[in-house]
Amino acid sequence: MNKQESKYYRTASFMDEALISLLNEKDIEYITVKELCECAGVNRSTFYLHYESMDDLLNETLEYITNKLVNYFNKDAKEFIEKLNTTQKEDLIFINEEYLKPYLEFIKENKKVFIAAFKNPTVMKTQEKYSNLEKYIFNPILNKYDMPDYKKKYILQFYIHGIMAIIKDWTINDCKEEIEDIIKIIVECVKP
Repeated sequence: MNKQESKYYRTASFMDEALISLLNEKDIEYITVKELCECAGVNRSTFYLHYESMDDLLNETLEYITNKLVNYFNKDAKEFIEKLNTTQKEDLIFINEEYLKPYLEFIKENKKVFIAAFKNPTVMKTQEKYSNLEKYIFNPILNKYDMPDYKKKYILQFYIHGIMAIIKDWTINDCKEEIEDIIKIIVECVKP
């Protein structure tokens, strides 16, 4: 990475962190470019050099948060994915506390970013964000059941949107319920 690329990524990181910080104080609709730049310690022209709009920054920030989440799980991801591929169908547990607890803790710590994403799903391209979940978790499990692709598609939509609806409501309601209670609700909903 050359010096110019390094400066670009450092500035983008400052902007992401500034937005996260401001989202802890107020909703995205009330954050101005001016205060964002002040918080990030950059000029307004720098913002427009990197982004066309606040939505662009929000999208990048969600990607930044998602990458942090993926990196958090990456230490065990390879082992987990291999386990899914080698576990017999009757021994598969579709979803449990072990998978959900760190994910929900991460969401709770970063709830303002996720709330902004839930409020702006089209801009944030949230459907695209679920592709790895689908690819690495749900598809390997469903493949064990020799299910036709047309049926798999509907089941995936049910699980992904159902689980996300629970998480969305929990997040928008300020994560008031305990994580363990939300896990129980999700597990009860997805029990075979």
